[in-house]
Amino acid sequence: MYLITNGHIITEDTILTGYDILIEDDVIRKIDKEGSISVNKDTKIIDADGGYVSPGFIDIHSDYIEHMAAPRPTTLMDFSLSLRECEKQLISHGITTMFHSLSLYKSTEFGNKPIRNPENVQKFIDLIDNTHESKHLIRHRFHARFEIDNIEQVDNLKSYINENKVHLVSFMDHTPGQGQYRNLEIYRDTLKGYKDLEDFEIDEIITESQSKDKLTIEMIKEIGDLAKEKGITIASHDDDTVEKIELVRSFGATISEFPITLETAKEAKNHGMHTIAGAPNVLLGGSHSGNLSAAVAIEDNCIDILCSDYYPAAMLHSIFKLHEEYGKDLVQMLKLVTINPAKAVNMDDEIGSIKENKKADILIIEKIEKNFPVITSVFVDGKLITKTNYRV
Repeated sequence: MYLITNGHIITEDTILTGYDILIEDDVIRKIDKEGSISVNKDTKIIDADGGYVSPGFIDIHSDYIEHMAAPRPTTLMDFSLSLRECEKQLISHGITTMFHSLSLYKSTEFGNKPIRNPENVQKFIDLIDNTHESKHLIRHRFHARFEIDNIEQVDNLKSYINENKVHLVSFMDHTPGQGQYRNLEIYRDTLKGYKDLEDFEIDEIITESQSKDKLTIEMIKEIGDLAKEKGITIASHDDDTVEKIELVRSFGATISEFPITLETAKEAKNHGMHTIAGAPNVLLGGSHSGNLSAAVAIEDNCIDILCSDYYPAAMLHSIFKLHEEYGKDLVQMLKLVTINPAKAVNMDDEIGSIKENKKADILIIEKIEKNFPVITSVFVDGKLITKTNYRV
């Protein structure tokens, strides 16, 4: 058992000061006024030292594992090592549940990535699945990012779903001229950052990309129906029009990832969809693709989830930036990375908030400088995973 004391406890509704948390086995057993919880001699006392006591972060979109396994375009590290080292980093950033977002691409104009070859994706899916039965630090899940021109991989995706290895499915279309790259000039500049190309060569790439065969709506709906039968949440990606929101809802999408415009984000919210933006977008002051500013959308109450996308440290720091620089309520901002994503993937009955009888996924967050929050303790399933002591 653990007793967390001397902290500011962030619940779904408020910040409790002068309260203790008792952790027993894997759950939050009791929350009560400081000094009023009876403990035995074996109970370990954790002094929060005046820091914030927060739920663990839930990251439902991040391809960071790809960067860990392939730190250079042509380099592949051992996958098991990559996953183990990755979770050590994630836990230090407060991420206690990670939906590893592995891409099922047919091809990409931004250069070959061996990590996205079907056989390598398969290896990672199996590794993630095996963590449930072996020693691990955080809660690992698989987010299948499916590019809709990847028709050859449909049967594999269905197999992963039927084998209960998929926990979230998103349908993506990175064709230039719509979605993330609806601004073709930004697409050109981005492509030139990857390759030394002449304008006429980029024109040829755009034409070829726009003429690719893609999944039909009927094929997408078939996959969506299979996912829904298994209780798997469906997401769309880079929604850029009101019409597209209507379309994605027709095949069961309840999450809109990275809506491109404020109008689209509002439309998704109006239909009860969960909307996601990238936490790095907040830190950078806007989208690296020239699309919707996450901070602006949050100010307008049309983004309710932040994900790390590709930079795990952004989860913690974006929350405090929104609170301290934009004046947003800290309780509400923390919901962007805790209870809101938990609700989006139907895990809110167990995790996502500090509440009696929920899983004890808990962080202690302290400030070592005015604008620099750090994670000093992390609990997952009631176990103290890490404790970091900063020195003077």
